[in-house]
Amino acid sequence: MLRTHHSNSKEYCPFNMDCIKPPTSSDSNKTKISWAFSKCIHPQTPSRFAPNHGLGKLNKSQEFSLKEAVFARHKTQRSNASDEQQAAKSRAAKETLIAKIFASLSSIKAAYAELQTAQFPYNSGGIEVADQAIVHELSMLSELKQKYLSKALDLPPLHVTRLLAEIQEQQSNIKTYEITVKQMESKIDQKDSEISSLKKRLEDAIQTNKSLEKKLNFSGSLPILGNIPISELNHCHFTRVLHYAVKSLRHFVKQLVGEMEAKNWDSDSAAKAVEPNVFFPKARHKVFAFESFICRVMFDGFNHENFMLSSDQVPESHRHLFYEKFKKMQTPSGAQILSQNPGCKFAKFCRAKYLKLVHPKMECSFFGNLDQRKIVSSGAFPGSEFFAVFAEMARRIWLLHCLAFSFDPPAVAFQVKRGCRFSEVYMESVADCGLGGDIRVAFTVVPGFKIGKTVIQSQVYLSALVAPANC
Repeated sequence: MLRTHHSNSKEYCPFNMDCIKPPTSSDSNKTKISWAFSKCIHPQTPSRFAPNHGLGKLNKSQEFSLKEAVFARHKTQRSNASDEQQAAKSRAAKETLIAKIFASLSSIKAAYAELQTAQFPYNSGGIEVADQAIVHELSMLSELKQKYLSKALDLPPLHVTRLLAEIQEQQSNIKTYEITVKQMESKIDQKDSEISSLKKRLEDAIQTNKSLEKKLNFSGSLPILGNIPISELNHCHFTRVLHYAVKSLRHFVKQLVGEMEAKNWDSDSAAKAVEPNVFFPKARHKVFAFESFICRVMFDGFNHENFMLSSDQVPESHRHLFYEKFKKMQTPSGAQILSQNPGCKFAKFCRAKYLKLVHPKMECSFFGNLDQRKIVSSGAFPGSEFFAVFAEMARRIWLLHCLAFSFDPPAVAFQVKRGCRFSEVYMESVADCGLGGDIRVAFTVVPGFKIGKTVIQSQVYLSALVAPANC
């Protein structure tokens, strides 16, 4: 039997359709916004497993597989990191080992250098110490080799070992350099000693040569000719006396150039003043300019019987007179003749040639005064070495002049004009200038001579010059 309840208020009835209210538009918007925020805040995690549309949970099999995959990945990562650390540690250990090897090699090198130093001069204690150091380092290398092969390297912390090895290597290098410096200093001292000894020997040789030159130049004898009759004289005898005179002339030139160098003369300017517009390809060729100047002065007037010193007449038998003078003046030196007979013609010849050859400024530069010039001008002769060399040169040229007029006809001196073509018949070159093509004469150094039909070549210096019209 059904009971009915009556009430003024409506009672809740779960099955009453009137209790269900339709959703309003406002409620619908709120629901959508709420769902959107939920998606942003709780996004669905992607998974290789199919989504469970039922309860949204994994079953036990799927959950176990996921955990197993994550564990495997972490294990692989840890294994890779461990391998990299091990490889880095091994590489550092090898680098440290190499550093120790190089340090030992540097120590061996330093010890070996010390061993060499101890041998010369011999030092038994130094040799023993160096030998022990070499043996110790070789033992260390052998030990390192055995440990490396057995993979039992028990090195201290790598950075410490490497730093110590580098320090040891640098110390060994410094020691090697110090030993090398000592060896070089010892060699330098030895070379300095050798240089001093050679300089002393050179000075002694120079002094000996000077002494021999003086003996040769001041010995007035001509043993080559002896007492040859005047009728047997020929051009060969004249050539020997010519060489004898030129040798003395070049000795005087050497003395003159030595005085110039001692007083810091400009030899280039002096050579250009003597022979202008001439190019000397080699510095030693400048001496030919000075020889040329002295020859011009000393042989000036050679073709005159009295050397153009006086107007005295010579008797017809002058050939024999000249030859007698020649024989008398062979033995004594020029200084001896002047001291014994200061008023002879030879003395007059020396006086005239000296005053013309040696300029006052030159003499003042060489000797600081004009005393020698004053003595010569007064009629006397100085006793200096410079004047003695000049007097010997003058004597030999005077001898050559006497011999020239002992021939019949007399020997005649000639010079080659500047710019003439070179001819081997009349000339010979004093130097090889390396010229090609049309060779020309720059100047005559030593004059040539004609004895009858025989020509004794003049000595010339060659250069590339423009030829004059008559050559």
